[in-house]
Amino acid sequence: MRPSDTLHGELIIPEGEYQLTAMRAQGAGGQNVNKVSSAIHLRFDIPASSLSETHKARLLALRDGRITAQGVLVIKAQQHRSQELNKADAITRLHALVASVARPPAMRHATRPTFGSRVRRRQDKTMRAQTKAMRGKIGVE
Repeated sequence: MRPSDTLHGELIIPEGEYQLTAMRAQGAGGQNVNKVSSAIHLRFDIPASSLSETHKARLLALRDGRITAQGVLVIKAQQHRSQELNKADAITRLHALVASVARPPAMRHATRPTFGSRVRRRQDKTMRAQTKAMRGKIGVE
């Protein structure tokens, strides 16, 4: 492992697998914002990465607007005024996203309602029916 490679847990993301591009940040910032390229675009090609096939499949299955139709993850970091801090923020966010799919999702076990909850539900239904029955017109003989 090279020192430039990044290790997060047990997943290694080599530095060459993502591209960092500096650009001008959006929003207010005075005169300096028009001169300094402090925002960072990080592009990570998921299908071409060295991650395992299961990790790739889980990443591509995420409903995340930052993942394009071609499977490229685009992270824009512009929170800080410094380009170095924005680089670190973008890389940290990439690792957090990859780490979020590292563990397989927990399997759902089917459950049944308890006896008490079924009894309470029936009682509530009875009470509601009685309340609605009282709303009817009163018969005059």
